Amino acid sequence: MGQVLKKILIKLLWVIVVFLGITVISFWVIHLAPGSPTDLQTTLNPEAGVEARLQLEKLYGLDQPLHVQYAGWLKRLVRLDFGQSMSGDHRPVWDKIRERLPLTFGMNVASLILTLLIAVPIGVAAAWWRGGAFDKISTVIVFIGFAMPGFWLALLLMLWLGISWPILPISGLTSMGFHSMSGPEQWWDVTKHLILPIFIYTSGSWAGMSRFMRSSMLEVLRQDYIMTARAKGLSSRVVLFKHALRNALMPVITILGLSVPALIGGSVIIESIFALPGLGQLFYQAVMARDYPLIMGSLVLGAVLTLAGNLLADVGYGLADPRIRVGQGRGR
Repeated sequence: MGQVLKKILIKLLWVIVVFLGITVISFWVIHLAPGSPTDLQTTLNPEAGVEARLQLEKLYGLDQPLHVQYAGWLKRLVRLDFGQSMSGDHRPVWDKIRERLPLTFGMNVASLILTLLIAVPIGVAAAWWRGGAFDKISTVIVFIGFAMPGFWLALLLMLWLGISWPILPISGLTSMGFHSMSGPEQWWDVTKHLILPIFIYTSGSWAGMSRFMRSSMLEVLRQDYIMTARAKGLSSRVVLFKHALRNALMPVITILGLSVPALIGGSVIIESIFALPGLGQLFYQAVMARDYPLIMGSLVLGAVLTLAGNLLADVGYGLADPRIRVGQGRGR
């Protein structure tokens, strides 16, 4: 138990160091970009001169050295205060993020579940029947999925299913008259608006995950213990699902851990195309407006999700492979 606690403590300290490094680099990089939050408030106002701009910079603290600005921001972050937005309604940053988080999180979780339900069976079947018709057909489909950009597929589906054959809505989260609908009608209306975005999310990730699953499964099937299990006369079903599949899931767990940051990064393009009020669209608007507190709030959330994804991957390793749990318990 002492070794386990020691490893956890070292891991947490390393996470803190990496988190601080991410925030320092992010804070420095966003201030390198040309433009300032005061530009939109002064450039478009003919009555606002240099004095007004200087007053705004003093109000926002932009007249201070960069390290002083970062220290002040870090002090607020320790109190879980992300500051106030510098553009629009000047609301607290966390309130803006909290409003957009459920939509982005829900779409990505739904896409992740669909990806697993599609990619894992395809990868396992392609490895089990290696060189067969299913393996060849799935390989062709996967490479088509690799070569097809997500934004291009989104525009194509919008043209086909939204304009040529108006089956699904292609913009926004709800339809006109949404508030006058009944509960089941509102649920179905939101679902129809999310079908295409979730499909685009899924199509961009299942191809790669199925290839990783196939490669990992082939590697496991070559192991000596699989040959021993077959030599003992175990059925193909037991060999596949009880002995091979569990060990083949290790690379997939790694990919899942690294997929967590896509909750924000991968949402920017899709949410902008479909005009969905999620975190991706909020982050894009913040970048265009040079809204430093809102940008840093989004980046901090992405960093936390990245580090949490790595920790979840470590936990997943232990759940998938008992040997890792035994090694952690004994220490090195």
